[in-house]
Amino acid sequence: MRDLALPAGHFEDLAQQRHAAKLGIGVFLASEALLFAGLFALFAAYQTEYPDAFHEGVLHNTKVLGSVNTGILLLSSTLVALSVHAARLARRRNAAVLLALTIALGLTFLTIKLVEYGTHFREGIFPGGAGSFFTDHADAGLPLFWTLYYVVTGLHAVHVTVGLTVLGFMLAGVLRGSIAPPVTYKLEIGALYWHLVDVIWIFVWPLFYLA
Repeated sequence: MRDLALPAGHFEDLAQQRHAAKLGIGVFLASEALLFAGLFALFAAYQTEYPDAFHEGVLHNTKVLGSVNTGILLLSSTLVALSVHAARLARRRNAAVLLALTIALGLTFLTIKLVEYGTHFREGIFPGGAGSFFTDHADAGLPLFWTLYYVVTGLHAVHVTVGLTVLGFMLAGVLRGSIAPPVTYKLEIGALYWHLVDVIWIFVWPLFYLA
């Protein structure tokens, strides 16, 4: 196994490698934030135009499931932060267990999301205004609300899936010992991505479930 204290060949030292990695993830996360900011701005514009329809859309959403998923993601963010702290202290087992719990919570989030989609499908709520729900609720803004709902939550679910994959690689690295002091920044970067996923949901939750 390569000495963890040695940088990759194209870096002068480990500090430069760590800085480059953190700069790269910072730029990437900023681009992801801009993507969702555009979708939230679109939501705000349509909500201004169709306030009654968007209010009705929120009333028909699964507030309990959305709220449970919010708690799950907040807890998962706490656990991944604790995992980073444990890794910095060279407590490999603790870091691995906390990472595994984070992944389990992420999978629970996706499972609940699928249950939620199934509930909407049974009610005849599909993207683009398709389904029996829109026959009984003819407000022109409702198809826009539900299409935005599926686009935003679906895109978020994709990011959760990517985040779980990243955390899976991080867990493998912790177990192998390749993520340990002084290169715990790799886990820190994975945790930053997971925190972004959680922060995005903090905006999704009030817009689509509470507003």
